Amino acid sequence: MIVLAAEPGKTAEATFLSLVDGKTRTLSKPKKKKAMHVQPMNSYVDLTRAGPRGLQDADIRKMLGEEVHHIGEG
Repeated sequence: MIVLAAEPGKTAEATFLSLVDGKTRTLSKPKKKKAMHVQPMNSYVDLTRAGPRGLQDADIRKMLGEEVHHIGEG
């Protein structure tokens, strides 16, 4: 899943994340989870590649199917 947004809370444990996968959890209905229940992977995808039509669920599915970039790589 991709973290789409974060809602800060009073503590780091109270922070909520909006997670999407483009299939079950779409951009219109993201999964809301507490940050403490999510395991970070130290990788990212470039959400700016969506193009002129904007980010869509198909873009999310494609990004998750491709190799993600690990933090620290060039």
